[in-house]
Amino acid sequence: MRSVTTVIDAERFVEQVGFAAALTDSRRPGPSLYVAVCGRRDAVLPRQVQKDHETSLAWTLKDQMVRRGKVYYGKLARGKATFITPRMVPYFHAVWGVRPPQERQRLSPAARAVLKVLRREWEMASADLRAESGVTDRAAFTRALDELQAAMIVVPSEAVYLPKFTYLWTLAIGRFPDLLRRRVSREVAVREIARCFLQGAGMTLRGELARVTGLSRPEAGRGNRALVAEGSAAMLAPGAYRINEGTAALRGGS
Repeated sequence: MRSVTTVIDAERFVEQVGFAAALTDSRRPGPSLYVAVCGRRDAVLPRQVQKDHETSLAWTLKDQMVRRGKVYYGKLARGKATFITPRMVPYFHAVWGVRPPQERQRLSPAARAVLKVLRREWEMASADLRAESGVTDRAAFTRALDELQAAMIVVPSEAVYLPKFTYLWTLAIGRFPDLLRRRVSREVAVREIARCFLQGAGMTLRGELARVTGLSRPEAGRGNRALVAEGSAAMLAPGAYRINEGTAALRGGS
């Protein structure tokens, strides 16, 4: 396993695996930027991450990738900071995305207030956005941003460290307009997310796809069984699946 050392390496890594967590380690299933930086599959985050070179490099690469905007990044299902390669964005959005007609029913008033400001200003730092939106309570503002990220509406566009640390926030549609407007059925989306994970892992055990992606267990199971039905995977035991050789290419559809 070759170590990821540059932002180009990191972007290629995400393209290869399809989606990856930012700073999880070998104790959690699924691809991880931190593990890729370490270059070893048994990598474990140290207790003193502030002084650890590999953790620092993974964090720096994360910031560079956010600024470049070549891959999607945000806190998605269950608040997990996740990178998504562009080809997988329509599938994740079909499952977790909230489209404009659904916003009033699915977003909280605080999230809608933050979104209203961002649609007018396009990009703002956290403190300015909090003040302009009227969501002045820090905890409520953080929850609103997490909600908008999980809905794939808002993404961080840059991490700024001076004079003090803050994120700049922008609309996801501005970075990936065609991909976020593409319509994909939920059934196809779940199947392709399952395919992407299984191609990278080679084999998946009971509950693993659900833990990594945030899909419910029944829906994750349907995605895996769809791969079995088309001949792309084999079921080894209830909940355990293996990718079949010769099915490495992503076969999307709607």
